[in-house]
Amino acid sequence: MTGPRSPAWHRAKHSPHPMAEPAAKSVLTFVTPAERERVEVAGKGCWTTRHRDTLDDVLHDLRAHPVSAVIVSVACYQQQHAGTVARMVREFPQVPSVALLTAMETTRASQAVLALGQHGVRRLVDARQPAGWRDLREVVAQDDPESIETIARQRLRQDLAGAVPECLRFFDMLFTVPRTLTTVRMFAREAGIMPTTFMSRFFRARIPAPKKYLAAARLVRAARLLENPGYSITHVAFLLEYSSPQSFSRHVHGILDIGAAAFRHRFNGERMLEHMRQTLVLPYRPALLDFDPFHSPPPWIPATRAAVEATTRGTPISKAG
Repeated sequence: MTGPRSPAWHRAKHSPHPMAEPAAKSVLTFVTPAERERVEVAGKGCWTTRHRDTLDDVLHDLRAHPVSAVIVSVACYQQQHAGTVARMVREFPQVPSVALLTAMETTRASQAVLALGQHGVRRLVDARQPAGWRDLREVVAQDDPESIETIARQRLRQDLAGAVPECLRFFDMLFTVPRTLTTVRMFAREAGIMPTTFMSRFFRARIPAPKKYLAAARLVRAARLLENPGYSITHVAFLLEYSSPQSFSRHVHGILDIGAAAFRHRFNGERMLEHMRQTLVLPYRPALLDFDPFHSPPPWIPATRAAVEATTRGTPISKAG
């Protein structure tokens, strides 16, 4: 069985801050030639842009590649596009669609804006003034509050309130690394630590192996993608870098003891996130609060919360008498 493969991603640079940086966004456009250059300038440094000449090509790319948003030009929209736009929004409800208005007010433009809204396009950016291009950058570049990655990071930070910063960084990274990082070895190298050292720290702390956390996070993302009717199980398997749909099914069965079809039926993104929290996070919360998977001291030197907090505050730690 064959299917579309996702394009290679550039490795995200390691962030020294507790909140990891999200992977680069990818934006599809159906805009006029004059608008293409302006869209690229607006998104410089925030997203990569793929321009398409037809909405059918946009639909094809939505199924073949990870996409963060779709920009549809009001000037390009025609009545014959109505069915395709409605299908795009219906089949990919988790991919934000943005209508872009650049032409001066005309009756046709007003009708096109109304039609796009009726077909489910909920965001309109008026770029007839220079400030509009800044608005487009903000609308597309900002974290979608409804994305499963944003929801997961917020809930896990609530679950682990008071945890050391490096523990929070680990859970942030689970939902910000590119989808191409599919193994613990790749994840550890992205974090700047030797894979064997990284894995041994979980073992010594008696916390589930990091591969279990990475596998669960991949299934959270998979469940969210499968909320889009336009994605088949085959599409999602390749978008998440599984070697085949069968490999994805084996992965689901190994973790949840159900098949891929049952997984799609039973789990959406938030239900899978809840399963992850109940099995891998909340039962181990006491150990996780003081757990630093990146800079843990040798096992013969116990690290206490007081020591970590004092170091963070710059307070000297008194020696035991």
